[in-house]
Amino acid sequence: MPSIDLRGKRALVAGVSDATGFGFAIARDLADCGAKVSVASWPPAMGIFETMLKRGKFDEDRRLSNGQLLEFERVFALDAAYDTMEDVPEEVRTSKRYADRGDFTIQGMVDQWKKEFGEGSLDILVHSLANGPEVAKDVIDTSRKGYLAALSVSAYSMVSMVSRFGPLMSKGASAISLTYLGSQQVIHGYGGGMNAAKAALESDTKYLAYQAGRRYGIRVNTISAGPYASRAASATGHIQEYVEHYEQHAPLRERLTQEEVSAVAAFLASPLASGITGSTIYVDKGFHAMGMSYG
Repeated sequence: MPSIDLRGKRALVAGVSDATGFGFAIARDLADCGAKVSVASWPPAMGIFETMLKRGKFDEDRRLSNGQLLEFERVFALDAAYDTMEDVPEEVRTSKRYADRGDFTIQGMVDQWKKEFGEGSLDILVHSLANGPEVAKDVIDTSRKGYLAALSVSAYSMVSMVSRFGPLMSKGASAISLTYLGSQQVIHGYGGGMNAAKAALESDTKYLAYQAGRRYGIRVNTISAGPYASRAASATGHIQEYVEHYEQHAPLRERLTQEEVSAVAAFLASPLASGITGSTIYVDKGFHAMGMSYG
């Protein structure tokens, strides 16, 4: 039976600042399959993340199937709201939370990657980034600034990363993002423009699959994951309500785990999925298929 073998592959998972989210679990599974893994972390949270790594606070979460601990090849600073340093406002550039991180933009990360690993060196790119500063507000109450901020970080950053990393990616490489059902259906409390950002991300997945496929020979897919009580997801204020609702009404009456999502990401990153691109893959216990549940 074929197995997922990522030995000799190099991966970058953007959007890892703790061990509770899907990004960390995906990084662990990619490493478990043999890949060398780097992560990118948001500068204001990066110091705490690095400290907790050093102190062993994530050791159980880092444990691989062979008993060894996941070691990140590199930890990059990344604020995906900015493509280049010219885009960064002075107050952000000089902030204590950013000042010592060098070039933390998307292009800055690409330049550092190229300098360290060279062209054709990136085989797996994972976009585990989402931020809506007004996510707790209904869409009807969302400001233009908040709405566009959600689109910028949660959707356009994927376009920017594929565009800028594309020349450094190997033929047959895989780019993967994470989306949510709120892009297609009304989810109470999922506001601030995040619904539109995820809808844009899913549409962009198709266009990027075509354009990056033709230009660079890479595949682009997105995973629509069900709700999971990560630290980031708590920003909606409704995450436990979502989790319980899915558990009651999905075809499979079980709570989604990190590992169920990360396993699909590892598959999509592997040669076993060489024929899959431009797709939204649902990993939500089948909830997306339901119109109304009975009992």
